[in-house]
Amino acid sequence: MHDTQDDALRSSSPWWHHGHVWLVIAGPVIVVIAGIATLVLAVRTPDPLVAEDYYRRGIEINRTLAEEQAKGLLPAVQGRNHAASPAPAR
Repeated sequence: MHDTQDDALRSSSPWWHHGHVWLVIAGPVIVVIAGIATLVLAVRTPDPLVAEDYYRRGIEINRTLAEEQAKGLLPAVQGRNHAASPAPAR
């Protein structure tokens, strides 16, 4: 019985010849590569800055929209939906 164990150990191939080992190793390696790629992307691409006067710009946009509605101008979506609706039945 001792000879069969020695033969089995001698006939077995190294670990890198087994496909399932590479399958187990591939998952963590892919995650590490993706993490490094994400880090590089985060460092190289700056975040967009918010304007310092964002509140004033928002107030101006709201004021402009209110003036357009007071003049009878409709936003494009409302005008399109009104034009596409069927005429009322008489």
